[in-house]
Amino acid sequence: MTNKSSLLVATLTLALLSACTTTPNQAPVVERTPSAPQPKPVTPSEEAQKERDERGLYTVKKGDTLIRIALEHGQSYRDLAAWNNLANPDDIKVDQVLRVQPPDSAAVQTAAVAMPPAETKAPPAAPVPRKTGPKGEKRPYTDATLAELQKADGVAPERAERTEVALVKPASLPPPAAPALPPLGADEEKLSWMWPADGKVVASFDEGKNKGVDIAGRAGQQVVAAGAGKVMYAGSGIRGYGNLVIVKHSNSLLSAYAHNRSILVKEGQTVSKGQAIAEMGDSDADSVKLHFEIRQQGKPVDPSKFLPNR
Repeated sequence: MTNKSSLLVATLTLALLSACTTTPNQAPVVERTPSAPQPKPVTPSEEAQKERDERGLYTVKKGDTLIRIALEHGQSYRDLAAWNNLANPDDIKVDQVLRVQPPDSAAVQTAAVAMPPAETKAPPAAPVPRKTGPKGEKRPYTDATLAELQKADGVAPERAERTEVALVKPASLPPPAAPALPPLGADEEKLSWMWPADGKVVASFDEGKNKGVDIAGRAGQQVVAAGAGKVMYAGSGIRGYGNLVIVKHSNSLLSAYAHNRSILVKEGQTVSKGQAIAEMGDSDADSVKLHFEIRQQGKPVDPSKFLPNR
């Protein structure tokens, strides 16, 4: 019996010593290669709008007027009304699709404004895995990292050692660049320009903030056409511009003269460079000034690129 007891005690002792020398279970540190940013999925509605833009169509948004839409696309609002068979230019509705470019063939019909097709909902995007995924960015296994994971995910401290330390940063994509405007044609390069009014420039062109230049002056001061062309609008139908005159100089260039006290020309009238077209005022403005814009294909461009040096 004594020999059997000694053998049992020796066996238990060896087992305990073996357990003490076993390496504890630690969290694996995994080397991961940063994943390439994934492009943002395009929803069906965005794809449909892109296709409409490429076909010269525009979807009416809240607050739009036909005159403003025409200005933004470098067209006459009367042409837009004709292309879309609008008996009343003021009768447009949100989500209507308007033709903003002339029909390119006889086969294209300028029927009544069509409503956009019903949009289908895009399937929800798959969630980005935060842990144990096949892709991620490795962070070193430290007490600070472990504490951060515990706080963010609510992982119990006694189970945190078994958590793989791998974090994924959200992909950051640069905003898409605005498409460059095409170069001016040879005839447009030869157009002659002049300043539309005398006075100090109190606000310069700043893309996104100021779409033109502001010239200070006195009430009743003469405003002249900056170049020869045809008056495509004369009125006060665009909020923020007051009494406005728009002159079209070519197929892609037009100029706008805002905040006038009075207008001296009519729509459809041909004007020459330097001809008086309005009197300076403060309509829809906080002071007497002329807000002057030059637009190429409806997009505001810096007038200093066209006007002579003072």
